[in-house]
Amino acid sequence: MVGQTLFIVEPLRIDEAKKDSLKPTGRTFIAVDAVGAGEGEIVLIVQGSSARFTEDTKTLPIDCAIIGIVDNVRVAESSIYENGK
Repeated sequence: MVGQTLFIVEPLRIDEAKKDSLKPTGRTFIAVDAVGAGEGEIVLIVQGSSARFTEDTKTLPIDCAIIGIVDNVRVAESSIYENGK
């Protein structure tokens, strides 16, 4: 694990009532960063054995990895999140 960046991540879900925003689920995970994410960014994570499918994580004893940075989230025709806005 030497040299690995760890983040505390909290899964988000679409606000079911309004469908116009993301809201936290209340759960948290520790994830190894495989993509160079920054603090406060919305990221895509994988859990379980899938977390060890990248070149950087295949030998690590991990169960959660960040594998992408989210640029935007759309629901039907509406954009509910855009990175940097």
